[in-house]
Amino acid sequence: MLPTPPNHLNPKPELSAALRALIARAERALGDVLPPEDQLPVELHRAMRYAALGGGKRLRPLLTYATGHALGSCGPELDAPACAVELIHAYSLVHDDLPAMDDDAMRRGRPTCHIVFGEAMAILAGDALQALAFEILARGNPACGMDMLSTLGHACGAEGMAGGQALDLTAVGRSLTLAELEHMHACKTGALIRAAVQLGALTAQADAQAMQALDRYATAVGLAFQVRDDILDVEGESTVIGKTAGKDAAAGKPTFPSIIGLDASRVRLTELIDTARDAIASFGERAALLDELAHYAANRIR
Repeated sequence: MLPTPPNHLNPKPELSAALRALIARAERALGDVLPPEDQLPVELHRAMRYAALGGGKRLRPLLTYATGHALGSCGPELDAPACAVELIHAYSLVHDDLPAMDDDAMRRGRPTCHIVFGEAMAILAGDALQALAFEILARGNPACGMDMLSTLGHACGAEGMAGGQALDLTAVGRSLTLAELEHMHACKTGALIRAAVQLGALTAQADAQAMQALDRYATAVGLAFQVRDDILDVEGESTVIGKTAGKDAAAGKPTFPSIIGLDASRVRLTELIDTARDAIASFGERAALLDELAHYAANRIR
């Protein structure tokens, strides 16, 4: 059994040294796979690096690494999928922030990509980041490369992030049921979080039973991440969360607090983390990093 983390809803979780080391590993790997700033076309490469290396929680590569660790794999073979999933995330943020989408001027505590480089260059940077993600997977692990490409493609397509964003755009000003809201976010946010875990499991050649348990974990963590995001939109401060607080409510977007209330959102968050932890209980201490990441997703302050 996994130990119960102290202060199950601790408002300021501290990441362990092991996870901080994995963040540093992800930063190095991302820096290596991204084209250098002085290589033509310089402005595009600058925009790509600005978008991908501008801080961030690195939750998705951490989930890939932590899944590998839970299955006994922690070698360099995890770097390519960890980078790929973060590059997809970075591309999605660049495009989500555009005026035609969420129209955000701040991301990760600094001006968004299109504010710095212009809308056209931001679109190209997002496109190039997405292409690079698939390129590094394609030239990676030959044993499971096709499965990885399929997994990542599904996560960012019409049944994943793109579909979730489409649902999000059409939901503005509408009243959704809780089931409709959860489905939307299972696509928009949860699909890539599930893919991050699946990529780690594929790299470690997990069996079907382990894959199912890990997918239950990832599904719960993905939704918990969004519930926490919606809570922060109500309670957070822009300077802390790194983006414009209260923007979803102002835009008339349906959120967990707007549909079920703030207290019920906190209850739902706790339920989801309990589900995630139960899903990986059979892994024992090997899942300590996954357990910590579930706790972090529920308690992050940005």
